[in-house]
Amino acid sequence: MAAVPTHSIVAAFVPADILALFDLDHTLLPHDSDEQWVEFLIEEGVLDRAVFEAGNRAIVERYRRGEVGVLEFTEFYLSTLEPHPVSRLEAWRQRYLQQRIFPRIAPAARGLVERHRAAGDLVVLTTATSSFLTAPIAREFGFEHLIATEPEVRDGRYTGKVAGTPNMREAKIARLEAWLATRGARLADFRESWFYSDSRNDIPLLSVVTHPVAVNPDPTLAALATQKRWPILHIG
Repeated sequence: MAAVPTHSIVAAFVPADILALFDLDHTLLPHDSDEQWVEFLIEEGVLDRAVFEAGNRAIVERYRRGEVGVLEFTEFYLSTLEPHPVSRLEAWRQRYLQQRIFPRIAPAARGLVERHRAAGDLVVLTTATSSFLTAPIAREFGFEHLIATEPEVRDGRYTGKVAGTPNMREAKIARLEAWLATRGARLADFRESWFYSDSRNDIPLLSVVTHPVAVNPDPTLAALATQKRWPILHIG
């Protein structure tokens, strides 16, 4: 069953010489939006603290070390959507965004995106987190284009499973190329391509753009960036 998109922010393709790609969690945001979603639901009494707090902490640490499987990681968080009607989830999401996400966005993060947009670059948010959470965050930053993990929907409800390929690790390259192909472009067509990320999990995509930038990098990415003389930014 094909996914029912939870976002409608993809605009018509406009040719540009420069492509600017941005990761989200720990890059433009100072925290992990999936982790914050779980903590929000625990505080709301929706999730059992004893079950989900320990699991959340463990899977985040394994993700940062590059040890967690792609489906295991994504479906741990998508499982929080499955028991509830969409209308209730959307109401919770609005409070979550207002309480935990929007107030914590640093001016420097907004400014980084705006500099590329003001220059006429093609700016894209590419994240492993589901579009259910990240579509409104993308709009808050002013992104017109989002590539995210898509949650599966059947009969108007989330199943807790992934639709298609999770947007994570090497798949970020494949998902990007597929997205560009629908607009008659390839990564190689751009005079410059930038990617801003914090994570070792994004090393595959960082390695194929012309301008990789490590933002708030984890230890593995920081070491690689230093070795390869990639720029390192600290924001947030």
